Amino acid sequence: QVQLVESGGGLVQPGGSLRLSCAASGSFFGINDMGWYRQTPGKARELVAYITRGGNANAAVSVKGRFTISRDNAKNTAYLQMNSLRPEDTAVYYCYADSDMRYWGQGTQVTVSS
Repeated sequence: QVQLVESGGGLVQPGGSLRLSCAASGSFFGINDMGWYRQTPGKARELVAYITRGGNANAAVSVKGRFTISRDNAKNTAYLQMNSLRPEDTAVYYCYADSDMRYWGQGTQVTVSS
């Protein structure tokens, strides 16, 4: 069983930065991929970025060059550094971790607005 706790969302002006964290705890053998999806009302959930246990990172075209995902395996924590934020990045961001199954965080609101 894995519990994921997200932090780091909030309100930021266009062009600003935020860093999301996703910390895993509980009893588990190991965590493979970790990543984030985001969702806005009326739109399909979008995969933002994910990173393998070995550190191979992938990001959606819409955020490539602006968002960077990383992880600290010793802390079972993933990070999403979001730079040059745009109003269209506004969404609820959900982290996930793949272990014996996929686990989800509680979601954190990111709002980009002037």
